[in-house]
Amino acid sequence: MARHLHLDPVGGIAGDMFAGAVLDAWPELGEGLVPALRSAGLCDDVTVRWQRVTDETLAGTRFLVDDPRERGRAVPPSNLVLQPSAGAHAHVPYRDVRARIAASTLEQGVRERALDIFALLAGAEAAVHGIERVDDVELHEVGAQDAIADVVTAAWLVHHAGVASTSTSPVPLGSGRIEAAHGLLPIPAPAAAHLLRGFATFDDGRKGERVTPTGCAILKHLAPRPTAPPGVLGAAGIGWGSRRFPGLPNVLRVLELTVGDAPTLEGGALRERVVVLTCEIDDQTPEDLAVALDHLRAHEGVLDVSQSSAIGKKGRLAVAVQLLVRVGAEQAVARAVLSETTTLGVRLASAERLVLEREQILRDGVRAKRALRPDGSVSVKAESDDLADLRTAGARARRRRAVEHE
Repeated sequence: MARHLHLDPVGGIAGDMFAGAVLDAWPELGEGLVPALRSAGLCDDVTVRWQRVTDETLAGTRFLVDDPRERGRAVPPSNLVLQPSAGAHAHVPYRDVRARIAASTLEQGVRERALDIFALLAGAEAAVHGIERVDDVELHEVGAQDAIADVVTAAWLVHHAGVASTSTSPVPLGSGRIEAAHGLLPIPAPAAAHLLRGFATFDDGRKGERVTPTGCAILKHLAPRPTAPPGVLGAAGIGWGSRRFPGLPNVLRVLELTVGDAPTLEGGALRERVVVLTCEIDDQTPEDLAVALDHLRAHEGVLDVSQSSAIGKKGRLAVAVQLLVRVGAEQAVARAVLSETTTLGVRLASAERLVLEREQILRDGVRAKRALRPDGSVSVKAESDDLADLRTAGARARRRRAVEHE
C-alpha cells in the first residue's frame, strides 16, 4: 500500500496553502519543522506558525510566516500582489540559498526535495527574465525568507508524510495584473505560467492571482498525474490562502488515498507499481559513469540501478542503464540522470513488479536478508559487503562463511 496525495486547488495553489493543507491533514508532521527551517537558512527573527481558521464555510489551517521586514506594509487587495520596489530590500542570490540548504542538517530526502523545488523556481525566473545563468537569479530579502519557509516546509511535509505519488485537479489561472519590482505583470505571473506548462488549467471568471511561482514550483516537483487513481479515501486537509475572493473559498484541499492495495499473493509476494528509467550512453568514461551510477543509487526513490553492454548508433559500444524508481520520484530522478551522466534523454515507462516479503536480520555481526518464498520456505542471504569486510583470507573462506549464515 502507498500513500497518494490528491490536490484540489479550489482557490489556487501557493506555498503557504500547500503547507497549511498538509498540516491540516496531519498536524503531527509539524513536530521538528521549525528547527529544520532554521538549519536551512530561515532567519532567527522570522517566525513560522500555523493555526486553524474558518470563514464560517470551511475550517482549515493557515501557514503564517512573520517577517519583521514586512510589517507596516499595506495589505494588498485580492486582485493585486504588491512587491517592494527593486531597492526596498537587499537581494539574496539563488546560489546562496541553495548553498545554505545543501549545507543544512536536513535529512537527505528533505534536502534533495527542497533543492529540486528551488532549482525549478530559479530556472523559471531565469527563463522569463532572460537571465543566462540560473546562478545569477536573485531573490529580494523578504521573498527569500518566504520562499525558504514555504519550499523547505513542503519538502519536509512530503518526505515525512511518506507521499509516494500525487495527482491534481485542473488549476485556475486567474486574471488581471500584478505589481512587481519589474512593473505591472500579467496574471498568472510569468514564472508561474512557465512552471504550469503541461498542466490542465481553467478560467472560472474570478480575477486575481490564483497561483504563485513558489506554489507552481512545488506542484511541478510533485509531478502529479492529471486524475486521482482508485484508492481508499483517508485524511483530508484544507489550506487557506491570504486573499479573499467573492463567493469562493481561497483554499487548497488535499485528499489522502491509499492505493496499490492489491491482495497478497501466495508466499507473501506483493504487487506494486514502479517507474523504469532507461538510457544508453556511449561517450562517458567507465570510471566517471561508475561514480555517476553510485550517486544515482543513493538518490531517494531509486530502488535499483543496473547497467549492461549495448551496441549504439554507428556500431558504437555503449552502456545501457536502467533504474527502477518509486512512483512519484521519477521526475527528480530523471533530472539527476541528466545531470550525472552524458545522456541527452531518458525514457520513462510504468511497470508492475512482484516483491517478496523480506526483512533484514543480524547474525554474528553480519547483516542478512530473510525472505518468504511462494512455496512457504524461507531463504536467508548474507550481505556481500559485510562478508567482504570479514577478516578471513581468500574466496573459499568467504564462501564457507556465507554458507554458514544461510
